[in-house]
Amino acid sequence: MKRILIINGNSKDHSLCHSLAEAYEQGARQSKHQVKLIHLSKLSFDAIFRSGYGQVQPLEPDLLQLQQDIREADHLVFVYPTWWGTVPALLKGALDRVLLPGFAFKYRKGNPFPEKLLKGKTARLIVTMDSPPWYYRLAYGAPGTKMMKRTVLEFCGIKPVKVTAFGPVLNSKEAVRLKWLAKTENLGLQAA
Repeated sequence: MKRILIINGNSKDHSLCHSLAEAYEQGARQSKHQVKLIHLSKLSFDAIFRSGYGQVQPLEPDLLQLQQDIREADHLVFVYPTWWGTVPALLKGALDRVLLPGFAFKYRKGNPFPEKLLKGKTARLIVTMDSPPWYYRLAYGAPGTKMMKRTVLEFCGIKPVKVTAFGPVLNSKEAVRLKWLAKTENLGLQAA
């Protein structure tokens, strides 16, 4: 049994991402995994990292709980739309505020490479977009996916990070969206 944390980074309450997060949750629960689903839009926190690392910005209770949930999870699932080629501001702000030195990584004197403090965890990105995923990869180089996978999660030691992309969402038919939901539920069943 895995401890799975699902983080919905879409700021809209009723969205395809919301439904995908719930589909993954449903599949994982059917496989008897311990699951927690968090909709970032329901949390109360300042998404702006006001002073960077130059000054301590105390974490709000919801962010302290999110750190604890990340610490306890074996597998992290991030569900979010691609906006302007990358993640929504709400998700980026949560990452900026939560994945702090001493929690997610730690630099050591004389070493330019940090110690990865979240080793042993795995992750899945479930990403929606209005362009075809192949076009996002080939024409744009998938900047948001690379950022989440390489420079955020793997930087902190989370590996492997697998990616499932759905699109184009714009003008998609209900039958197509139902297939995406079924695929996501199956990912949850496999805890993949």
